[in-house]
Amino acid sequence: MEYEGRFRQAQRQKYDCLLFDLDDTLYPLSCGIAKACGQNIKDYMVEKLGIDRSIIDDLSNHLYKNYGTTMAGLRAIGYDFDYDEYHSFVHGRLPYENLKPDPILRNLLLSLPYRKLIFTNADKVHAIKALSRLGLEDCFEGVICFETLNPIHKNSVSDDEDDIEFVGSSIANHTTNTSASNFQIFDIIGHFAQSNPSQVLPKTPIICKPSEYAIELALKIANLDPQRTLFFEDSARNIQAGKRVGLDTVLVGKSQRIKGADYALESISQP
Repeated sequence: MEYEGRFRQAQRQKYDCLLFDLDDTLYPLSCGIAKACGQNIKDYMVEKLGIDRSIIDDLSNHLYKNYGTTMAGLRAIGYDFDYDEYHSFVHGRLPYENLKPDPILRNLLLSLPYRKLIFTNADKVHAIKALSRLGLEDCFEGVICFETLNPIHKNSVSDDEDDIEFVGSSIANHTTNTSASNFQIFDIIGHFAQSNPSQVLPKTPIICKPSEYAIELALKIANLDPQRTLFFEDSARNIQAGKRVGLDTVLVGKSQRIKGADYALESISQP
């Protein structure tokens, strides 16, 4: 019995922090947020960047696949735009009313004696709205979001704007030029249409998952030991990137609410 007690104590002490993705991880894909977000991104590309709607689907797929987010891909291939305007357009019209309070998940999170943080590619406004709608805004000590990893001043990161944020400086005035005619656009569709493309893809200035650097930076900002952090994600490629930097991971299923993560949370909460 003494050995068993020590073993259980060792298991409880395996992690210092639970690190959660937000969208389609803390709520189900069936809420329709992802679908609406995807459509808003495409509308932004047409209405604000002047991209021909006939190539939007193909272009979006290439950008998302190669850069982690469509936004990061757009910046990589040469489009210049205001980050806050982009986030406001893409997230401002989302059906947040589809997100409902989740008391079961809330009680489970509050019962666990670990640090708990959100790590999302989304902006802080979206993160706060989503967490508030879910009734989970006080379940996490911080949110590592777009502004955290992409502030104007890279060394300026603070959490004084809100109790649940790790945020960087505002980037509302990052840039305002959205006219594609003023700069050269890399033809990523043409690039992949070649049988053996020789040109190297341009790099993006945006830091986001699934970049290993983005994950390492998030861990550094939050002062987390990857070997003592459990990472919950709905994206398989983000999971793989997390594993490569040393995180223990849980891939959350898309069909049910946090399927897999619930089980893991309940497992580590057992005495």
